[in-house]
Amino acid sequence: MDYRTIEVKPVTPVIGAEIRGVDLSQSLGDAQWNEIHSAFLEHSVIFFRDQKPMPPERQVAFGKRFGPLHIHPAAPGMDGHPEVFVIHAHKDSKIANGEFWHSDVSCDQEPPLGSILQIHLLPPAGGDTLFASMYAAYDDLSPRMKTYLAGLNAVHESEHIYRGRYSDRGVDDAGKEYPTAIHPVIRTHPETGRPALFVNRTFTTRIDGLPEEESRAILDFLCTHAERPWYQTRFQWRQNDVAMWDNRCTQHMAIWDYWPHERKGNRVTVKGDRPFYRG
Repeated sequence: MDYRTIEVKPVTPVIGAEIRGVDLSQSLGDAQWNEIHSAFLEHSVIFFRDQKPMPPERQVAFGKRFGPLHIHPAAPGMDGHPEVFVIHAHKDSKIANGEFWHSDVSCDQEPPLGSILQIHLLPPAGGDTLFASMYAAYDDLSPRMKTYLAGLNAVHESEHIYRGRYSDRGVDDAGKEYPTAIHPVIRTHPETGRPALFVNRTFTTRIDGLPEEESRAILDFLCTHAERPWYQTRFQWRQNDVAMWDNRCTQHMAIWDYWPHERKGNRVTVKGDRPFYRG
């Protein structure tokens, strides 16, 4: 695409691009938003450097340009802004959000379209995020494996992830039912039409309809395959950087290598639609 209002610099041949010439703390015109949207679809994850801190209402407004916002099924929202998920890890944290490969909340019946994160507080070193292209992971499967997977579905669950996870933030989830969904192993991206692998190590628990041993073997193979380094880009955050990733065709992992230091930022997530496969 011939970009006129922004500068787009790819960071790897398969995934990721840095976007320059945008101030996300201000409202965007339609022409600039359209170019950002095009870059997002083309590169799957986009990074905005040298940004100012976005107030929660500005980040919410930017997210809503892509669609209605998603409310996390387990994490508490920010006071006054339930759509804002505060990403925070420090020396007393029991967990750090996203420290294993995943696609955000893939256990939902309609998993999120994408997420937008701005990091405000960084450790002296570390705290990078890895992103991987599930387009590329699918493309590299053998023709016979693609044929075998076509039409298969996988179970995505969250009870084992979310139960008690946010008790240190005051969440009492006694009696709460966490989401479970069945999605195609290969999904068709609703905007680009491209096929992408759609299983991940965090939420996907089994291949539906297969014997347990066969399911485990296939799922282990696919997750290991999806996490290969040549499908990845690694983002080294600077203060107030913003990343937006497409949950329909990527996975990501936040590296918790900075304990006892602190990392904090705000995330909004855009609602998606029900995954489908168009063979």
